[in-house]
Amino acid sequence: MDMQLTGKRVLITGSTSGIGAECARMLAAEGASVVVNGRNFERASIIVEGIKAGGGIAKIALGDVTTDEGCSAVVDAAKDAFGGVDILVNNVGNPTQESHPSWFDASLEEWIADFHQNTIAAVRLIHAFVPAMKVRGWGRLIQISSRNAISPHALFPSYGAAKAALNNLTLSLSKELAGTGVTSNGIMPGLIYTPQLDQWFAETAHRQGSDDPEFGKDFVLKNIIHQTVNRLGMPRDIAAAVCFLASPTSDFMTGTTFRMDGGSTPTV
Repeated sequence: MDMQLTGKRVLITGSTSGIGAECARMLAAEGASVVVNGRNFERASIIVEGIKAGGGIAKIALGDVTTDEGCSAVVDAAKDAFGGVDILVNNVGNPTQESHPSWFDASLEEWIADFHQNTIAAVRLIHAFVPAMKVRGWGRLIQISSRNAISPHALFPSYGAAKAALNNLTLSLSKELAGTGVTSNGIMPGLIYTPQLDQWFAETAHRQGSDDPEFGKDFVLKNIIHQTVNRLGMPRDIAAAVCFLASPTSDFMTGTTFRMDGGSTPTV
């Protein structure tokens, strides 16, 4: 299926690894001109050079979008790269702290940090790029949220709350953009594989009396995450959905944040 993305200009925050990197690769493969964002030049260069080697178009915008100064640098670099941005993927966002034994162990500083990383960073970039999208009469805003926004863990209270705020702004923004040709949608991933999960799988297997990390992974999916799909989510699963939301073919869809979590969130 042709996603009609040739010539579209995309900025993906936090795109030097994981979901963001796969979004950059897949969008570039669909013909989009991609701006890769991260804080490390070497890691960003690897993604950009890989895209170019495959015949795609990509440039780098270095900076930490969770700070005013870093965000300004990214905005300037993204505008310089291709003259503007048609599609903004707000992918930056993770818990800023390790899990806590109790909800009350999360400090106010952690709450503030999680909202800066998972909500305010997106707001900064929306302010920077959406006005021009409205003038052009076309644009796509895509927020990468989390299933924790609607099914939060007590161990990460501030993270889930910040992602819930991201879902809320995705909907309110769609109402503000009514009739402009600019849509606002989001995705709530479940557990998506990164190499950092390998240690957790190995430790889980060990606690269950096994030395096989695959046993640990299966135990996590069935008994901790409670997935109804019997495989681990991969970055490409989310990237494929991002490509659809970025495409002109999705223009009847706005104000929606949907789950891609292997069936792990029991809700209607």
